[in-house]
Amino acid sequence: MTMDPPPFDPELAAVLEQLKELMEPGLTPDGIEAAREDAAMEVFGSLDLTMDGAFEVEDREVPGPPGAPDVSLYLCRPAGTRPGARLPVIYYVHGGGMILGTNRAGVDAALALALDVGGAVVVSVEYRLAPEHPHPAPVEDVYAGLLWTAEHAGELGGDPERIVLAGASAGGGLAAAVALLLRDRQGPPVFGQLLRYPMLDDRNDTPSSHQLAGTGVWDRTANETGWNALLGERRGGPDVSPYAAPARATDLSGLPPAFLDVGSAETFRDEVVEYASRLWRCGGVAELHVWPGGFHGFDALAPGAAISKAARAAELGWLERLLAVGKA
Repeated sequence: MTMDPPPFDPELAAVLEQLKELMEPGLTPDGIEAAREDAAMEVFGSLDLTMDGAFEVEDREVPGPPGAPDVSLYLCRPAGTRPGARLPVIYYVHGGGMILGTNRAGVDAALALALDVGGAVVVSVEYRLAPEHPHPAPVEDVYAGLLWTAEHAGELGGDPERIVLAGASAGGGLAAAVALLLRDRQGPPVFGQLLRYPMLDDRNDTPSSHQLAGTGVWDRTANETGWNALLGERRGGPDVSPYAAPARATDLSGLPPAFLDVGSAETFRDEVVEYASRLWRCGGVAELHVWPGGFHGFDALAPGAAISKAARAAELGWLERLLAVGKA
């Protein structure tokens, strides 16, 4: 049976048409280096990551996993934060399909959220990229950075008891994986996990992955490129760790409250919906939004669209409610 993809939201379809020449969906391994160069130019060429002086920013090298290099953290404190302040902490993990990106990529969205919630420390982690550094290097780097953040939150004006894991795309998948690691290793607790269109399932064989092949900005071919880079020949096989692909976890109990969102017209739709359903089946707390006509990363690429504004308002509402519970 042929499955036609859901239509794109009209505002988003117009943006996608404009992006066609810049962002082809079918990324293959031989295009990784060029994609990295394009991403670096985009991030470093246009953004003021102090948000007009609202944040004091600092790069910090912290201990990485045992026997591995240090991990680079981008520390962003609200300007004028007093010693002893106990602000919420957003620990942000960038996207990029496991193969692209730095700790500057997408952090502006986390900074905007920190401002909207009334003030929060943002810590953005840089992790080693595949294929040069396959699993478990990326997730262990993110985990190591989280351990440092939890131990030193007070020095940053943050509250170690109110750390929210956050990530988009591959970063959302890594944030979900770190939540599993923290549970299983009995690491420091985190207060919530904010998973924006997370990359969760290496099998790449859901109906939505087939429906959206060749369309949008991250299709089935690009997804295969990313997962193959991370896992090599293990991808899709029986022995993939849930810390690489959280959809492989057999037990999703005992995890922090989760926010998940995804577009209806993107590769990750079905794996995100299934992950939320499994969180509920395991007795967890999860809020799920499926945005009609949304392509992958629509809110970042079309921030002015009505659906993008609604998506970010939903995210802010979830975080405000979560933090209100923490103050009670």
